Amino acid sequence: MREVFINYLSAFLPNDAVSNDEMESVLGQVGDKPSRARKIVLKSNGIKHRHYVIKDGKIVFTNAKLTALAILELKKQGASLDKLELLSCGTSLPDQIMPNHALMVHGELKAQPMEVVCTSGICASGIMALKYAFMSVGGGFTQNAVAAGSEVASLLLQKENFKTESKAKIDELEKHPEIAFEKDFLRWMLSDGAGALWLSSNPNEKGLSFKIKWIEQVSYAGEMPVCMYAGADIDNDENFRGWLTYSQEERDKRSIFSVKQNVRLLNENIGEYSISKPLKQIIKKRGIKAEEIDYLLPHYSSHYFKDKMHKALEDIGFKVPCEKWFTNLYEKGNTGSASFYIILEEFAKIKSLKNKEQILCFIPESGRFSTAFVLLEAVVR
Repeated sequence: MREVFINYLSAFLPNDAVSNDEMESVLGQVGDKPSRARKIVLKSNGIKHRHYVIKDGKIVFTNAKLTALAILELKKQGASLDKLELLSCGTSLPDQIMPNHALMVHGELKAQPMEVVCTSGICASGIMALKYAFMSVGGGFTQNAVAAGSEVASLLLQKENFKTESKAKIDELEKHPEIAFEKDFLRWMLSDGAGALWLSSNPNEKGLSFKIKWIEQVSYAGEMPVCMYAGADIDNDENFRGWLTYSQEERDKRSIFSVKQNVRLLNENIGEYSISKPLKQIIKKRGIKAEEIDYLLPHYSSHYFKDKMHKALEDIGFKVPCEKWFTNLYEKGNTGSASFYIILEEFAKIKSLKNKEQILCFIPESGRFSTAFVLLEAVVR
């Protein structure tokens, strides 16, 4: 397998940044009083700004358009999109069920015929899009590829999809911050954005490139039940059922298409199944050592989980000091499958990297507990 490099990186964040105080006016107020949960959830997740495709009550960008705009940013940096051979896109929330999301992005680009693939999932779908592109270029099947991740979570977070907060749940939230991951409070957690990477088998002649050393993804769906979901629900008999098995009336009544989370399951297992178990497996396979890592780029959905992740790393003897961590969660928000791309783009822009520095990227997904790790090496010429 030949070497594969990231030559160009881009991120596209829709509209102006939305502050904590502006969120409710954009997404809409539920009931006759402002949300009490908002401030509690925001204190826990640490996010100060995020972006939405909604502006002045209108949807300004579709998911496909958002992704296409991120890809067009690559052209400004020097990517020859007219020579692109593979387009690989991942997202949690495509604009439609059929055709697939990547085909719609291809249409938005009005680009020449090429291979197009879409990966589905939640946060890890963006990494699986990257892995397909990595394997295609590395295997010599294509000379270049674009991988992208994108989210338009705000379209599910509008007031129409939520009911008035109950005092009992707010009181419980103050005592147990992890409850912020339930349906009613996820609307203060998620945001929109897209990012894209241009891959080829050669580094840039000048400046910065990243060599992709490996990409590993581990799923524990064989051991763990569903944790985060949309387009489905847990019925009265504790069975997980997809939207096709419900009537239209039941879909509306049960908010089938809202994003939901099993809070207890997540809180009890995030350390073990997102970090400890998969990383121990990868360490054994790849032989990586914590002291060889120059930077850690973690995707975590909330500041609430940072200490849990740090402890999980320590517990398996893979301690990476916090000064080596880099995230833009607090200013760019939790953008799901796009987070890796948006974090890496800003990291490359503001850090003065040295040749051969090692960057370990970590992307967990709580859908049914799967995790991806990516090891990059800076190439500076």
